[in-house]
Order: sequence, then C-alpha cells, then structure tokens
Amino acid sequence: MPGAEAETAKQKVRLTLSPQAEKYVRRDAPVGVRRMAAGGALPLEPVELATVLFALTHDPDDEVKSKAQESLEQLPESVAKTVITSEAHPALLSWLAHAWKNDGSRMEKLALNPSIDDRTLAHLASLPHPRVVEIVANNQQAMLRDPAIVDALGDNRLTGRATIDRILSFLGLDKPSGQIEEPDEKSDLPPAEEITDSAAAEALRALLGDDASEFDRDLIQDAENEPDEEQTSNLYALIQTMNVMQKVKLARMGNKEARGLLVRDRNKIVSTAAIRSPKTTDNEIEALAKSRNIADEILRIIANNREWTRNYQVKLGLATNPKCPVPTAMKFLNFLQERDLRNIMKSKDVATPISTHARRLLQKKGKI
Repeated sequence: MPGAEAETAKQKVRLTLSPQAEKYVRRDAPVGVRRMAAGGALPLEPVELATVLFALTHDPDDEVKSKAQESLEQLPESVAKTVITSEAHPALLSWLAHAWKNDGSRMEKLALNPSIDDRTLAHLASLPHPRVVEIVANNQQAMLRDPAIVDALGDNRLTGRATIDRILSFLGLDKPSGQIEEPDEKSDLPPAEEITDSAAAEALRALLGDDASEFDRDLIQDAENEPDEEQTSNLYALIQTMNVMQKVKLARMGNKEARGLLVRDRNKIVSTAAIRSPKTTDNEIEALAKSRNIADEILRIIANNREWTRNYQVKLGLATNPKCPVPTAMKFLNFLQERDLRNIMKSKDVATPISTHARRLLQKKGKI
C-alpha cells in the first residue's frame, strides 16, 4: 500500500495508507486540499482518518499542521475509541497518549492495546490514573524489555505498596518474613541464608558484565571497617549508571553500603527492594527507623514488619522520627518505657500529637 512519512520529534516514521487516503497527505498535494483534509471531514475509516490527521500534524504548512492537531485532539468519542483499541501505528498511539493524557478512560484502553510501544507504556506508567498504573504493572514482558517502565512506575505516587510488592515478586524479590501481608507469588531466588558472597558475586557479574570485577568486593562483602569517602563516592557513581532493574538486583545481592544508598533512591521500587533485601540486618533497620533522610514509605514498611518491630530500639526510632507518619508513630508510644516517654513529652523534634500522647500515657500511669 502507498505510504506517507511523518517527521516526529524523535524519528521519521513510515505510515501505511490507502491510495484514497494518501492523496490528502502527499507533499505535492495542493495546500488547499491538505487544509481541507486537516479539518477532519474525510470519507475514511476511523484508523485511517486518524492516521491522515497525524501525518498532517507534521505538514510544512502551519495552518495545515494546527488544524490537523485540533481535529485529532477532538476526534468524536466513537472514532477515538476505535482508534485506541485498534492496530494503529505506534507513533499515532503515542501522540494520542500525550494529547489525551488527562482522560483516564482512554488511557486505560491504550494501556491494553498491544500495538503501543514500550516508550508509550512508560509514559502511561507515569500518569495519575490508578487503573492505568495497575494495567501497566501487570505487563511483565514489557517491564523486562524496558526498565524505563519500571522506573516510571516507581516514580508514580499512585503506585501503591501492593503493586510494588507484585512487581518485586515478579522481579524475584519477595517480602521478608514478618511482613503483615504476604504476596501470592514465590521468589525463584534462594532464601537469605543461601545467598553467599560467591553467589552474589556471580549474580553481579551477570548483571554488570565486564565491569563487575573491580566492584565485586565493594558491592558484595561487608567490610569490617567503615568504607572511606572515596569508596562511598565510587559506589555512588556506579549506582548512578544503573537502570532501575539493575538497582533492584543490586539491592538483593549487594552489601550494606549498597543498600544504604539504594534505600534512599527516589524510585519507590528500588528503595523497597533495598529495605527488603534478605541481607538486611537488625542494626540497619534500627538505623533506618531513626533516619530523617529516607522516605516515609520506608518507615511504613518497617512499622508493618512484626519481626523488626519486636526490637525496642526500632519502636523508639519510629515513635520519635519526625518523618514517620503520625498515626504510625503514635501506636508505638504504648510500648515505650517511662524514661523515653518523658523525653518525648519534652521534645521539640516530634509532632505535637506525639508529645501530647506521651504526656497522656504518663498521666494515665500516674507518673506526672
């Protein structure tokens, strides 16, 4: 079939059109014909009509371009529904995904369309539509093909804990024991006690290829002494070169220093993978419970783990951490000793409801 070319911002794409449709987009067609076609009143099937308008949004004539864009954005609902559920060109679907990004219903249909490309899926994963996030998060093959999709999901504030758990389970990182809600899926990676340094090194060599050898020791073994500033800087620089999937794998296999950096990653999937590493120690959890420079979601994960919160220092850290959500922090006040309650009652670093509740607990015990 005849075709037309559209020069997008990223690349030149080849569109397939019937002879009847091609006559409206040919560069040698009279400008009056192209302007008429850009109005959208053409005797064409929905997908071909939208494809013609998409081609004309790249026309050298400014009037043709602007009219075609307006017509494409304002396609009738019946036409729009047919286009976004059909085997249309991925470049057209990508254009529509950006033009109609605020329409959750249309974005859901696009997310289910197997004709969209991975770049568009990553865009959909970033949108504020919960159902779209769920649809994209269930597309395991796409996540394996393009880490940018996982990256977008992890950055989306609407990606909930259950969705993150499902993604991590699919990637091979289940929740640790003691978590209140266990995922249905099971990890195919060995349990924590079976992850030796040699097994972790082998996994990282597969992850990093030829670049792994110089980092094996730094990433795998927990050194007896604290790492110096240069080692930490080198490790940070390495992590910045990794995509989100590599970071998740490093969170599973890496050492304390790697986890310490990854648990503070802006991407929720990466930070969650780090806190749930089977190599995470009680001392790390204590330190994180007190930390004021990690996301509140990490503190919620700690608070929801029965094994970790058996540790008194973890309870105390969560109760006194101003980054910890107030309802979460407040429930741990009931388990604190009188001395610590007095300190909290007088503290200016905790939220007012926390210090007030500490005073109330002491009054109830007759201690003030």
